[in-house]
Amino acid sequence: MISRLLNSFLFILCARCSINYFENPTASGFTNETDREALLAMKHLVLSDPFRALSSWNASLHFCTWHGVACGSKHQRVIALNLSSLQLAGFLSPHIGNLTFLRRIDLSRNNFHGSIPEEVGQLFRLQYLSLSNNSFQDELPGNLSHCSNLRFLGMERNNLTGKIPSELGSLSNLRALGLLINHLTGSIPRSFGNLSSLVSLSLRENNLEGSIPLEFERLSRLAYLDLSFNNSSGMVPKELYNISSLSTVAMVSNNLSGRLPLDLGLTLPNLETLYLGLNRFLGPVPASIVNPRDLNTLI
Repeated sequence: MISRLLNSFLFILCARCSINYFENPTASGFTNETDREALLAMKHLVLSDPFRALSSWNASLHFCTWHGVACGSKHQRVIALNLSSLQLAGFLSPHIGNLTFLRRIDLSRNNFHGSIPEEVGQLFRLQYLSLSNNSFQDELPGNLSHCSNLRFLGMERNNLTGKIPSELGSLSNLRALGLLINHLTGSIPRSFGNLSSLVSLSLRENNLEGSIPLEFERLSRLAYLDLSFNNSSGMVPKELYNISSLSTVAMVSNNLSGRLPLDLGLTLPNLETLYLGLNRFLGPVPASIVNPRDLNTLI
């Protein structure tokens, strides 16, 4: 249920993330030939391509016509890569960092493994990055924070380990962040309170511990929050219950404690789904919970 809600919610968000076709050819020394070579380097590290999706990636065709590649009309530079759901297997080449005009990358639902190259952090125009449903390992590169135009960052369902980089808290344009179903450890970065544009956050099914940051109170646009199936502990900051934009709150199966505020249903008027089970909360569910008129799920 939570996954369906999240997927629907992120789809709506991403549909609004339009690609900006304005390009500045003097921004770097990279050229059209650089783009072609970078794409071929990426193909070289794809070890399995059962649908022959990359068969068009050859010298007989201009790279802007290659499968999954979109170029801007003005300078013929690569602005989007969409290679989702092609059963590609292999590694993601560091040469992807040379595609400096990229706005959108979707490599989701494949079998890429190994580390996410730090060179992705060079893509300062990037607005949408989805590497979900792969087998990426090791830590998230902290220099993804250099992609200051990111609106969507989806890394769910991989094998990522280590702590969540606090540097990600500088992505002030980020609207959706999905890190669910990995092996991330440590605490939720306090810097996430600086994600002023954030609408959706899912950290579900990791090994996160510690308290929920007080700084979350600054996430005034947050509508979807899923921290379920972690080891978070302590009391939920009362300020979190004052984010009136919240429609889904899921914190199932943690070690959270304390009492739910009596005015919970008044301060969260847009609440539709509330999952708080398998914690250590004390006392009854507040009577005010009947106030949100669209509330349909309470666990």
